Amino acid sequence: METENIQIQIKTFFGLEQILAEEIKKLGGRKVEVKNRAVNCEGDLGFLYKINYSARTALKILVPIYEFKAFNQHQFYDRLFKFNWEEFMDIDQSFAIDSTVNSETFKHSQFVTLKMKDAIVDYFQEKFKRRPNVEPKNPDIKFHLHIDRELVTISLDSSGDPLFKRGYRREQGLAPINEVLASGMLQLAGWDGKGNFLDPMCGSGTLLIEATMIAMDLPAQIFRKRFAFQNWKNYDSDLFTKIKEFRINRVKEFTGKIVGYDIDARMLNAARINIEAAEMEDVIEVRKQNFFDSKKELFPLLMVFNPPYDERISINDDDFYKKIGDTFKISYPNTLAWLISSDLEAVKKIGLRPSRKIKLFNGKLETRFLQYEMYEGTKKVHKSEEK
Repeated sequence: METENIQIQIKTFFGLEQILAEEIKKLGGRKVEVKNRAVNCEGDLGFLYKINYSARTALKILVPIYEFKAFNQHQFYDRLFKFNWEEFMDIDQSFAIDSTVNSETFKHSQFVTLKMKDAIVDYFQEKFKRRPNVEPKNPDIKFHLHIDRELVTISLDSSGDPLFKRGYRREQGLAPINEVLASGMLQLAGWDGKGNFLDPMCGSGTLLIEATMIAMDLPAQIFRKRFAFQNWKNYDSDLFTKIKEFRINRVKEFTGKIVGYDIDARMLNAARINIEAAEMEDVIEVRKQNFFDSKKELFPLLMVFNPPYDERISINDDDFYKKIGDTFKISYPNTLAWLISSDLEAVKKIGLRPSRKIKLFNGKLETRFLQYEMYEGTKKVHKSEEK
């Protein structure tokens, strides 16, 4: 694999592509190109290590190694059997394959995954009279198979475990927000660590921890023990150590406040456990507090939260969202607030027109990420924009 000019594809969630593209540009990516739920770019091996370690809105980072067209399963197998697999893995290394298939010719992803596995095993068996092991859960080498009609692309997965697995989550609530989605929401909301942050329905604390990581410029994977690229033949451990040290040296002190409220003592306990695992108990404050009885305490303030909806807790939606709107208007003047919800009818009961609406997905749920601007003493109407 060339170290100077690697083609890289970075997967993300729908709606976070532009945020990821900006991250990749700041980290030094070249020829950055926005795709659907992905960003393509170029960079060297060090850059690949850096984005795995640092990019907040990346889900997995792939390096394409082989591309061809196949019009039937025999061509598919034959092209794979003739590929030089030992350039990318040793016979003593285990491997796994995940796949995405969009094709009339190859309709079943499990079938083509099995054919690819057979081709790799047969290649080594013929050449060395031995075969590598398939290890679905914790492989040394992870391949990604993508088929779009007749075009087959094989990539190396440089990340291994998905990058939302930051390594700090010990406890979770009934519907925890994904760490990558949480970081993307915070960046969409404009959080840069200047001022103060409140999550008034904090659950197990994901938004609080991700907000702290942004505020202190902590690398997203500072707690991760292992990346898949560390098993590659061309892995440069000295280079990766230097990249980590450089990033750690950029960590900065945060002088504002990051606060979380919740009314559920079990959720607050889960949040405290996760905050302690992230070593942020000196920065984040959580307390038992009903948002509807609260008053603005921090100036200036950005508020971002994931209110419970029917999938998580049974609530009277109309009354619940009306109370959110009343609390905004009465208790939080001169505040920028963002919330995410899949209940697009109930949010109308907030009684304020959102100044921005951004379509996102929380798991399989289609949601809107809504911005509300509260101004003291004046009633300004903002034209909502659909993104």
